Amino acid sequence: MANSSFSKTSRLLSAADFKAVFTKAQFKVSCRYFLILAIKNDSLKPRLGLVIAKKNVPTAVHRNRIKRLIRESFRLNPGLVERLDLVVLARKDADKLHNSLICEKLEKLLNGISNKLRSGDH
Repeated sequence: MANSSFSKTSRLLSAADFKAVFTKAQFKVSCRYFLILAIKNDSLKPRLGLVIAKKNVPTAVHRNRIKRLIRESFRLNPGLVERLDLVVLARKDADKLHNSLICEKLEKLLNGISNKLRSGDH
C-alpha cells in the first residue's frame, strides 16, 4: 500500500509554487468541469496542486471526493505528465458528476496535456 501514497514530493506546497503555475502557464486544457494549468519543472517527478473552491463545490464531502479522484488519476497516469507542475481547478457543478465520469474527464485532460507537451504546443 506504500506505493499508493501521495507524497510531499508529488505536491505543490507553497503559494509561490501555485503562483508560478498561474502566472507562467505553458499548457492549458479544460472542459466544462475542470481546468488544468501546467508548467515544466526541473525535477523528474510531476507535481500536483488542487484548487477546489467552496464557491464551485459547496460541500466538504464533495470537495474531498473530487480531490481524491484527481489524486488517483494523477497517480495512475504518471507517465503522461512527467516533468510538469500541474494545477487542477474544479469548476461549478463538478460535484454533480459520478466518480467514473470525473475520472474519464480527468484522464482525457491529462492526455491532452501530454499531447501538447509532446508536440511542443504552448
